[in-house]
Amino acid sequence: MTPNQYIEQNKDRFLNELFDLLRIPSISADTAFAGDVKRCAEAVAEHLKKAGADNVSIEPTAGHPIVYGEKIFDPNLPTILIYGHYDVQPSAPDELWETPAFEPTIRNEKIYARGSADDKGQFFMHVKAFETMMQTNTLSCNVKFMIEGEEEVGSANLGTFCKANKEKLKADVILISDTSMIANDIPSIDVGLRGLSYVQVEVTGPNRDLHSGVYGGAVANPINILCSMIAQSHDENRHITIPGFYDDVLETSAEDRAAMAKTPFDEEAYKRDLGVKELLGEKGFSTIERTGIRPTFELNGIWGGYTGEGSKTVLPSKAYAKISMRLVPNQSNDKITKLFSDYFKSIAPPSVTVEVTPHHGGEPVLTPTNSVPYQAAAAAIRDTFGKDPIPTRGGGSIPIVALFEQELKTKVVLMGFGLDSDGLHSPNEHYGIFNYFRGIETIPRFFHHFTEAKNSGVASN
Repeated sequence: MTPNQYIEQNKDRFLNELFDLLRIPSISADTAFAGDVKRCAEAVAEHLKKAGADNVSIEPTAGHPIVYGEKIFDPNLPTILIYGHYDVQPSAPDELWETPAFEPTIRNEKIYARGSADDKGQFFMHVKAFETMMQTNTLSCNVKFMIEGEEEVGSANLGTFCKANKEKLKADVILISDTSMIANDIPSIDVGLRGLSYVQVEVTGPNRDLHSGVYGGAVANPINILCSMIAQSHDENRHITIPGFYDDVLETSAEDRAAMAKTPFDEEAYKRDLGVKELLGEKGFSTIERTGIRPTFELNGIWGGYTGEGSKTVLPSKAYAKISMRLVPNQSNDKITKLFSDYFKSIAPPSVTVEVTPHHGGEPVLTPTNSVPYQAAAAAIRDTFGKDPIPTRGGGSIPIVALFEQELKTKVVLMGFGLDSDGLHSPNEHYGIFNYFRGIETIPRFFHHFTEAKNSGVASN
């Protein structure tokens, strides 16, 4: 039986097993769901065992556990390490979901559920592809799995695990499906990811909430001050005003920008999908460039004072904001975080105090397109899509990619099958049934091409 025949015979089961995982609310950010996160780790471990993995274990960390499994049948063959994450973002605001976030539903050939695309649907493709290779006797090399439960909260304990288990995690390449393609008929591979500096700001004015009639107009309102400070962080060209912010930015060559401009992109369709009439970003750059090769400063949340039902005339003591800064090659998460903290405190008026708390971050990465891992991924996609993938740069951040290259000295290939329109982190997140099964079909082809290249004596870059 061929792998594709096996996949076809087991389609319904492959979907139902994914649905079972999606029903588990493995929200790593909320301690109320700690039991569900643990339950999801146990389910992942059980799926690995059933697929044929050996030495499956649930590895404890200071936070949520990491699931490990492997199939080593010939030490002389290459080894591929699969990384994914089973934790998901919170589902709120739940009232905006057309169907409950943790009750997977198929509409228009798409699976609607939290985690369907990010990343349960994508890492589970690897488990099912592995099962397919095992059942059809087509597994061409060794494989290891490392599926963690803290990616959505910064993978705080993954570095410690990697440092302590370097030999256990030793591999020739790390394969990750946690990114997207341009379109179902325009396959692509991410060759770059932006880094991240994520911080929380607390602005304090008076020592308690005040009556806005008695004190309004005489005492600084921290919400007003915070909004003013945020507004000062961009100029009229949407250029970030933090001193030194752009000092280390690796400028993209004219040739690379010209190549990016050839990427199929329908701006009108993009606007329609988002429900906006106009796009806004840094002057002098296209939308694709703004989301791939330029750093950003974005407000992710802001609150303070009274936000409940009805009215309460209060002048708040405190105001808060969560801010993310996406970084590009050569920028450093730690350096940018310090530059932001120094800047924000410097523009605060004497009427308030400012505290900046770093949450998590990661470094930007670039993957060479002439490497063996990239070429194997391109060949695999060519086999199943019938066309060459376009190398692209992703706007998101996967901090562990830089961590893997630093701690495990292993190159990463990002072979994702989602779409930017899948609604990651938003209500009504979804993942195409086509994408799910096309991933299961393509992953064994990557194993084949990578093993063939390594066995031929080609050195990976």
